[in-house]
Amino acid sequence: MKLGKIGVWSHIDGPLSYFESERSGELGPANAQQLARFAQCVEELGYSAIWMPDGFGRDPLVSSGWLLANTKRLHVATGIVSIYSRDPIAMRGAADALNEQSDGRFILGLGVSHREAVEGMRGHDYQKPLSAMRSYLDAIAQAPYMALAPATPTPIVLAGLREKMIGLGGERAEGSHTYNVTPEHTAHSRSILGPDKMLCVEQPLVLETDPDKARTIARNELELYLGLENYRNSWKALGFTDDDFANGGSDRFIDRIVAWGDEGALRKRIDEHLDAGASHVCIKCLSPNGSTDMRVIELLAPGAA
Repeated sequence: MKLGKIGVWSHIDGPLSYFESERSGELGPANAQQLARFAQCVEELGYSAIWMPDGFGRDPLVSSGWLLANTKRLHVATGIVSIYSRDPIAMRGAADALNEQSDGRFILGLGVSHREAVEGMRGHDYQKPLSAMRSYLDAIAQAPYMALAPATPTPIVLAGLREKMIGLGGERAEGSHTYNVTPEHTAHSRSILGPDKMLCVEQPLVLETDPDKARTIARNELELYLGLENYRNSWKALGFTDDDFANGGSDRFIDRIVAWGDEGALRKRIDEHLDAGASHVCIKCLSPNGSTDMRVIELLAPGAA
């Protein structure tokens, strides 16, 4: 797959600062037409992909179809869709259909999600992550698909934080999608995957030079993840401690996970991931009001420097 070095990661069910609704003081969730215009703008700015999460709003595979239908070159990727959200036959049917209909512009990012979401909200039994993912990939490979097959197999990347899941992404998929990680984590992931696999790294960014303001935005972003065991364990493997997770996160921790500052500081962090072995960095642009910050997307657009 010819995927460029930089893409955009966005909660597409939330507000997008690109639109008049925000400037008129009526900030709210983006509607379907706004989402289409957002994707078209990202494409026109030269980004190679939009990544979206799985949650409790629009189905990400349905949204992928909408964005693919409203763009011409842009890749659309799930970052990620939970293996607990649909059975393997349904997952393959959706992914291969999107791949075929878009001439190969769809990327299926899969993950095991979190116990809190799987058991507490979906009502499923949360299984051991590695064995659950292996079994799911086996089932996808064996799933019947009676429609016209896509010209090339649908690329799959696995959400990975720790060594074994990253290794599985290299063994059984096209690579890995990492999230809330440091450049050091990226270098280690590349050493596990080898030179030829996709390593798609999400990086949160804040365009703000005031340390207190920037870290407040960053702490709001990381509040949810600090409560999730798999993220804390991943960060501990990078050398952080429980003290770094207290009171919204230490400055040291916040500054290594979320890049903030001026344009140069944001570009520097992206380059650190690329230099460490990322094949693709998907930027998550954070604004003070919780919307996707279009200023950053425009500022960092490929070719804008």
